[in-house]
Amino acid sequence: MSITFGGLATGIDTDAIVSTLMKIERAPIDRLQKDQAYFKNRLNAFSKLEEKLKAFLAKAEATDSATKLNSPSINSSSDDYLTVTARNTAAVGSYQMRVMALAQQQKDVSQGYVSKTAAEFGTGTISLTVAGEVLSIAIDSASNSLEGIAKAINDANPGVGATIINDGTDNPYRLVLTGNDVAQTFSLDASGLSGGSEPAPVMNTTQIAQQAHVQIDGIDVYANSNTVDGSIPGLVMELLRADPDMATTINISTDKEATGAKIKEFVSAYNDIITFLAEQKDSGWGNDSAFRSIKGQLQSFLVSRRGEGAFSSLSQLGFETQRDGKILLNDATFNRVMEDNFAGVVALLAGSGETSGVSAQFAAYLKGITDRTDGIYAGRKKTTDSSIRQIDQRITGLEARMEQKERTLRTQFAAMEQLVSGLNAQGGYLLQQLANMPTIGSTQK
Repeated sequence: MSITFGGLATGIDTDAIVSTLMKIERAPIDRLQKDQAYFKNRLNAFSKLEEKLKAFLAKAEATDSATKLNSPSINSSSDDYLTVTARNTAAVGSYQMRVMALAQQQKDVSQGYVSKTAAEFGTGTISLTVAGEVLSIAIDSASNSLEGIAKAINDANPGVGATIINDGTDNPYRLVLTGNDVAQTFSLDASGLSGGSEPAPVMNTTQIAQQAHVQIDGIDVYANSNTVDGSIPGLVMELLRADPDMATTINISTDKEATGAKIKEFVSAYNDIITFLAEQKDSGWGNDSAFRSIKGQLQSFLVSRRGEGAFSSLSQLGFETQRDGKILLNDATFNRVMEDNFAGVVALLAGSGETSGVSAQFAAYLKGITDRTDGIYAGRKKTTDSSIRQIDQRITGLEARMEQKERTLRTQFAAMEQLVSGLNAQGGYLLQQLANMPTIGSTQK
């Protein structure tokens, strides 16, 4: 915008007048921008609500099946020979285990050499037999050192790795071959090299290939690594040391304290949603129908009766609804039922037979309202984005009109100033002429 100096002729602050008029003209734009801010803030509230709903969904899903509610506790007579970890699928029971052998790859080591880089071996081919298959590897004048042979083997990628160690003796450098698989045997024949100053490597097996072997209650179990997973459903064994004479007793029981912690996390996540909804009451969207619907639906699930087991409602587990809608978990009641009838608690939350549990009911509802396509936030975002785009278009149109309006006003005021300036000039001229005219009745000398 060009710089203007209003009021030079009239003494009127035309810039201030234009600014005031334009402020009045911009009132519709200001209202639209406020509407836009409202929509954005409301959508942000729905975004935060969705985060809390998803957090509650995770807690509901963590308690919607007996398997997930079953938090196994492990007691081992010793950690010297193996360690055991349990998934939620692990069943209660006791096992006696013996580590008969650890899994290991075959290792072959050559005789020692003074240098690992000297081209002191002959040229030709070496034969590497892996799992019965023979692979011929060419050794030329560029690879007839100990390092060169190791690199040629690794480049061939035969399922055997080649390294060089330094044992600190007078002839310290040795070629070491290690199998990639515990069930894989191999051998190296370097007699195909000729013309060298040093004898070709002769390999000696220092460690045989073997599978892991563990006895579980007298049953032999074999694995290709020292991590044994799947032999007992839900249990993962890490074998540490073999000793067939030593038995390790593993007892799997239910960790009721861990299960109780999951249920308390469920309560906390529920209360977090109720608190958030209450915090929105003073906002323009506090009475949004979606907020009322979510709160009402969650509360209806909370008091609904499910199943035909020992417990049919959450209130029997110590769930107490407060005046503000949040849940208070009565620790005395909860601890008693967890101790006296743990199976009944699990049945109510996780369901039994063809009857789904309370947690599954919550989870199914929460999945629907947090769906990426059809969920509440997804729907609100779609309509909000559309409204904001429409407002942007209206603001753009009004801004163009405002610019034109301001230009028109400034043009009109400039024309007025020019007119007044002209009139002022004419008035001044007339006054000057009048001043020069002889006064009536004056005497001419």
